[in-house]
Parts: sequence; structure tokens; C-alpha cells
Amino acid sequence: MSQQVTRHGIPSGPEAEALAQRLADHLTVQIDELEVSTDLIEATFNTSLLVLNARCVLDPRAAQAETWDAVVNAMQLGSAVFAVTGIEEGTVECRIDRKVRTLPASGPSTMADAGLWLQAFWLAVVCREQQRMTELCEIPLERLRSSDGRYDEYVYHWVDTLQTYWLRRPGLVEKLTTTIQTSDPSVATTIPRDMLQGLMYPPINLFYHFVRKNEEGFGPALVEALKLHRAYWTLTEDRATDIDGTVALGPLAIACLAYDGKLPFDVESEYLPKHLLEHGWLGEYPT
Repeated sequence: MSQQVTRHGIPSGPEAEALAQRLADHLTVQIDELEVSTDLIEATFNTSLLVLNARCVLDPRAAQAETWDAVVNAMQLGSAVFAVTGIEEGTVECRIDRKVRTLPASGPSTMADAGLWLQAFWLAVVCREQQRMTELCEIPLERLRSSDGRYDEYVYHWVDTLQTYWLRRPGLVEKLTTTIQTSDPSVATTIPRDMLQGLMYPPINLFYHFVRKNEEGFGPALVEALKLHRAYWTLTEDRATDIDGTVALGPLAIACLAYDGKLPFDVESEYLPKHLLEHGWLGEYPT
């Protein structure tokens, strides 16, 4: 029997639809401006995430083309952040919003850090963009380190683990073990505990069950991850109305890996839009 995890009641209706359209219009302008300057590419990427979440408020199964467009745009912009910061001069061609665009290089930047890398990687997984996943995983870990100490060390171990998994490098078990150990609340003290336990650790635990091909454990771990996601986003009144909590991106991405890997689980939730999980839009147009 399918296990259901209901999404918390993010307001929808005409106001939500108007918000989604305003955000989408703003994103179109921001994307066009990137061909002049990429100084605000991080802000553009953040807007694309808002559009994605706003679309999934209106279309929780991701059954509409506009929602797939939103996912693809976010994925393309996440990759573009690392493309433009990976070179110091010249330009780089990036497909964004159904068009190949020539973007000026920005050189190394603190915005291209491990936190943004995780979001970009999850989006590439959801879109089944294997080449982008490979390109992201080939980025040296030291390039992703933040100089201001904003991340606990486990975040870098987590990125290293994912890169090791995708590129089939040796040492996966050891690196995943280190990630789990260093993400313990007694060790990881920089991030707020509710965020660590509600948003950051659950994908790690879920990945642990995935790489072990634990058929009995993966489904319950996914349910737990979604419940913790919901608990985090309903802890305060402000969070409960924040569209940032619409999609559980990390758990969704790992559920996509499990789905493609034929690891059975029977979990349904609006936090995991059905047509994204089951790659219903794959191949509709170049991404």
C-alpha cells in the first residue's frame, strides 16, 4: 500500500498564480540581462528556484509544461553559475530558457560554493542531465570551499561523497561514513539544528539506504525525510507560507536516483512531484 506524505498547506489560488507569473516575468528579464553582465547570476538562480516552487504550488504533480520549463531553467542556471565562475576572461555558451546564450566570464566567486553546488546537482539529477552531473562532479572540492566558514565540514564531505559516487571513484563507503559522522549535531554546530535535522541530514540518510540498495529501508527513510521537511517548514507561521518549502529537492533527487535504479519504494507526496520523479518530461526539448 502506498504511503502518503501530505504537503503542508501553502496558500494557492489566484494570488499564487499571479505571484508565479510575476516571478516568471522577472526571471525572463534577469536571464536576458546575463548576456550583458553575470554579476547577478546568483540572484537570477535564486529567482529561478522561486519560480520552480511557485509553479509546484499551482501544479503539484508537475504535469504542465510551464512547470517543466521552471525546473529546466533552474537546472541550467545552477550549472551556468559554475560555468561563468570557472574561467577568468572571455565568454561561455550556456543554454538557458530554450536559447543558447553567450555569457561573460566572472572569474572565481564566493557564490559558487558547496551549498549552491548541492542545489545545482540535485536539479541536474531531477532533470536526468548526466553530462551536467559529470561536469559538476569534476569541479575540484577546494574550489567550492567558502572562505567565511559558513558551512560545517560535513558539507564538503557530502559533496565529496556525491562526486565520488557519480564518477565511480574509490572510497565511497569511507567518505559516506565520514559525512554521517561529521553531520552529527554535536559536531556540526554552524548550521541551526532545526535546519540540520530537518533539511540537511535527511538526504544523507536517504542516500545511505540508496547506495546499500536497502529495499526495506529506503521507503521508510524517504517518508521520514519528507515528514522532517514538513516539520521544518511548519515550525513557524512565516515558514508555513514560504514557497521555498514547496518541493523537497534533495529527497526528490535521491528518489529519482532510486526510481531510475529500480529500487522499489511506494511513497507519494506533493513534495515529490510525480512527473519529475518519473521523468515524464524527459526528452521534450533540448536542455
